[in-house]
Amino acid sequence: MPIVAQSTETTDWVSRFADEVIEESERRAPGKPVVVASGLSPSGPIHLGNLREVMTPHLVADEIRRRGHEVRHLISWDDYDRYRKVPNGVEGVDAGWAEHIGKPLTSVPAPKGSAYPNWAEHFKAAMVASLAELGVEFDGISQTAQYTSGVYREQILHAMKHRGDIDAILEQYRTKKAPPKKQQSQKPVDDAELEAEAGSGAAEEDDGSSGSAGYFPYKPFCGSCGKDLTTVTAYDDDTTELTYVCTEDGFTETVLLSEFNRGKLVWKVDWPMRWAYEGVIFEPSGVDHSSPGSSFQVGGQIVGIFGGERPIGPMYAFVGISGMAKMSSSKGGVPTPADALQIMEPQLLRWLYARRRPNQSFKIAFDQEIQRLYDEWDKLDGKVAEGAALPADLAAHSRAVRTAAGELPRTPRPMPYRTLASVADITAGAEDQTLRILSELDPADPLSTLDEVRPRLDKAEAWINTHVPADQRTIVRDEPDTELLKSLDEPSQQSLRLLRDGLADHWSLDGLSHLVYGVPKVQAGFSADATAKELPPEIKTAQRTFFALLYHLLVSRDTGPRLPTLLLAVGQERVRRLLGE
Repeated sequence: MPIVAQSTETTDWVSRFADEVIEESERRAPGKPVVVASGLSPSGPIHLGNLREVMTPHLVADEIRRRGHEVRHLISWDDYDRYRKVPNGVEGVDAGWAEHIGKPLTSVPAPKGSAYPNWAEHFKAAMVASLAELGVEFDGISQTAQYTSGVYREQILHAMKHRGDIDAILEQYRTKKAPPKKQQSQKPVDDAELEAEAGSGAAEEDDGSSGSAGYFPYKPFCGSCGKDLTTVTAYDDDTTELTYVCTEDGFTETVLLSEFNRGKLVWKVDWPMRWAYEGVIFEPSGVDHSSPGSSFQVGGQIVGIFGGERPIGPMYAFVGISGMAKMSSSKGGVPTPADALQIMEPQLLRWLYARRRPNQSFKIAFDQEIQRLYDEWDKLDGKVAEGAALPADLAAHSRAVRTAAGELPRTPRPMPYRTLASVADITAGAEDQTLRILSELDPADPLSTLDEVRPRLDKAEAWINTHVPADQRTIVRDEPDTELLKSLDEPSQQSLRLLRDGLADHWSLDGLSHLVYGVPKVQAGFSADATAKELPPEIKTAQRTFFALLYHLLVSRDTGPRLPTLLLAVGQERVRRLLGE
């Protein structure tokens, strides 16, 4: 039973696209399932920039499903792309993999130690697992399987027969003056996009095989070396007899294209062919595809040769990572969806893609910013529960926590991420201590088991262990700093006495927050309950000085986790000892 849709009278970008896609599908293919598409090249780690290629149509497809329509989200695995280069930073890969450059990705060995049969399957597997965790429903299509089984044979023969028409379209752009080189691409880079500027494989500069025999939009993989370093030297339309030569080893072969399955259409022809073959209504593309001569723009003309129309769909903008440069799957060492899901729940990651329009860039945090993002998410969660969220925010939240198939699994008792991270930092993962501290956060409703705060606790612990530098980790002192304690003046000693005296009555997260902020107020002659408006500016300075003293006495640093959390983590008896009692 489909989920009842909310009104589309909203600023929600997903609903607007769903309206357009449904209308366009009824025009092009009435009564048939709506088809949306994504394309991913498993040339290396499939990164978080590539994920936007999937999440944009996924969110639209899911909205269409919620309205009761049948929809297919196709993910074309471009695993028949050529292996372009050896990526950096990939474990189990060395310079020896360079010998495979030019082969299809499915003909390249997987990294050493992999459980998968080839390069493409190795990198595809991690993405498939992440998409499952994110609740993304899709139909995967291996382009290796499509080409090598002859599925596209008629389309290939049709492209060869109409190669003059294709060449004429491409020629319009070859003769244009090349645009000035951009300082920085506004979108993630993968193999298909790099090839999109000018054909596939080694002939990236000419959109296919051009030579004395003319233009050909098809490129065979060599029967000797298995690479695409080939040039078609002759082709007969009537017999489909094709001759090619390999520039790598000189191997030449004559085959019947009507029976030959070891090759593929060049990228600028392959993509629009698939649009027509699959009947794609909606597919996003990177912003660079909007430039003259780009594969999306040229494909819009070439698709007509195959009897189809270009999909509608937005250009999507760059996805950045806090503290990292532009992502490239062929370079390696870039964060993947699996990396993000190690430190954040699927709902948060879905929300980051849902709340921004596709043409808006955004960043995914692997640094301290993740704590602020979680605070923002929890605040939105609270507003939704209270019925106080704005329509667009409510829609983004709904798309984050559920799909048409139902709710995503979530943490039963979602305590603040920054609190969980602080506790994981201080306890170094000791479960008994973690449970003790978290149970004391709210004595009126103590935690009975850590399962109540999982998986968020596990994500926070993973973030602490993998993304917080060792010199920023919290190590509580074993013994009091007697020298510092002896050197304190009377006001400082008084502040410590006030804190120690109030520990027993304030031993909860809220209670200790009130206590540590209240001590400097009381010392200055004000009530501990006095608000900022009632206090002189110097109170803030006194509070900062007091906090710094506590950090030095507890962890020998100027700063650390939030003091109420730190005090709970250290334990009342140990706090008293370290503060000089």
